Amino acid sequence: MEVTVTGRHVTVTPAIEEYVRKKIENIHIDFPRILDAHCIVEVEKFRQRAELVLHCGNHIHIEASDVHEDLYAAIDKAVDKAERQIRKYKTRMQDHRPRKAQGRQFNEQVFTQDLHQEGSRAHHVRTEQYRCKPMFVDEAVLQLEVSEGRSFLVFLNADTEKVNVLYRRRNGDFGLIEPTLA
Repeated sequence: MEVTVTGRHVTVTPAIEEYVRKKIENIHIDFPRILDAHCIVEVEKFRQRAELVLHCGNHIHIEASDVHEDLYAAIDKAVDKAERQIRKYKTRMQDHRPRKAQGRQFNEQVFTQDLHQEGSRAHHVRTEQYRCKPMFVDEAVLQLEVSEGRSFLVFLNADTEKVNVLYRRRNGDFGLIEPTLA
């Protein structure tokens, strides 16, 4: 595991770097496995701030930060917050039922149409293979919640065995599209 320590308005001493490394290595959680960690320490007058970013397996990204009068106390509290978030994610994943269905392969075809030309037809641009993972709706919500950069998720609903689309709405909630045959 690679641990990087960066200082803003403060020079990072070997003692601070070693302290952060020991605290992160003492997180005894098997899943999700921590791949690398980045700690940013910042000093502003009487405020000492520690921000911790952990990159874990399965594309899990965990952030925690804390402000305190003492830099070491801020580091301790940020590591504790990150550990709580990891434990929360781990228990959520353990509560889910195991999948029984197998993944299916679906073809995605993209068409474009020039709207400025009259009588123009749609042109086939490219075809992609997209592997849909069978999962329950609550598991799909959890996966979309964890991946911050993604705005939608296509998955195979384990209950109905149909392809569903889960998307993030502008107000922060989630929407579910369940196709039906007309």
